[in-house]
Amino acid sequence: MKLKLSSLFILMGLFLFAQEKAHTSQNISINNLIDGTLLTPNDVSKPNLVIIIAGSGPTDRDGNQNFLMSNTLKKLALGITKEKTATFRYDKRIVKQIRKGNVDKDILFDDFVTDAISVIEYFKNTKKYNRIYVAGHSQGSLVGLLAAKGRADGFISLAGAGQSIDKVITEQVIKTAPMFTEDTKRIFDILRVGKTTSDYPQALGSIFSKDIQPFMANWMSYDPQEEIKKLEMPILIINGTKDLQVSETEAKLLDTAANESTLIIVEKMNHILVHIEGDDLENSKSYNEAYRKLSPKLLEAITSFVK
Repeated sequence: MKLKLSSLFILMGLFLFAQEKAHTSQNISINNLIDGTLLTPNDVSKPNLVIIIAGSGPTDRDGNQNFLMSNTLKKLALGITKEKTATFRYDKRIVKQIRKGNVDKDILFDDFVTDAISVIEYFKNTKKYNRIYVAGHSQGSLVGLLAAKGRADGFISLAGAGQSIDKVITEQVIKTAPMFTEDTKRIFDILRVGKTTSDYPQALGSIFSKDIQPFMANWMSYDPQEEIKKLEMPILIINGTKDLQVSETEAKLLDTAANESTLIIVEKMNHILVHIEGDDLENSKSYNEAYRKLSPKLLEAITSFVK
């Protein structure tokens, strides 16, 4: 029995060793604002690279925020790298600022685009990669879309909006809090002409607080449908039917506007890219359930597109 157990432990050790050696993990500082993790398959001399860009809020390289721990982007990176493609995912600049206790209150949407461009240029300059793809999730879809132009070899939109953010938010308010519809429209009209206001309902403070308004005005100045027309590269657009934040209609708008794109709607995949069988309560709870696996169809689609 002891001999059999020893043999089992040896086999388990060899298996774990093989798993560990399938790729190399390296933490990289792109500049004084951006830190991230590079995963490189060990048996490919010049792999393709997918740069993963996070969505809204103070989201770290793994796709997490303070009270939302889904590990979405970490799982995405590991899943892609397992298929012989390198990945780089990074903390949004505000994550590093929060950790240092020095948050830039004047941050704009364009700053995120600048960061994404810095990441793309960094890896292009290494000349270590066959092709470089940009994959943006949620807000990161528009960030990646703007940064990829003229720099990347392909673009992947993951749960990205097809309308400007003011239209997306207005639609959400109409559905969830219709009593604030007119206020929402009024405030966006003010932001659209480059002004700010202190006259907004307290219930909309998370969207329209005075310090957020310049960021929001900058963000809403971009129309994803117009921007995607400018991309001259292969494009993959993915959305799920269980997405509570960005409907599949948004993905279809992007697909229609693009010159060359592939649209994939994944059944029962939600906004954080996991499979949901149940109702909206299960869907919402999944944002803080890191044990959930990503939709296999998502990884299949990305792997096929990149290869």
